[in-house]
Amino acid sequence: MTDARWRTATRSSNNGGDCVEVADNLPGRVLVRDSKDRDGGTLTFAPTAWASFVDAVGAVDTVRAAGR
Repeated sequence: MTDARWRTATRSSNNGGDCVEVADNLPGRVLVRDSKDRDGGTLTFAPTAWASFVDAVGAVDTVRAAGR
């Protein structure tokens, strides 16, 4: 994917360990890869599916922060 602009996902840890990179600049798809194995494969999601996943992760974080 030469046109993909990769960025570290906002939910990735900052310690260089569990990081994923996301490219959401391509029409009709969001690409996700492991930052430690960039040549190891890429997952492709529809933008709506990726947005639903991100929303669900945010909801879990909110519940955990509230101590529920």
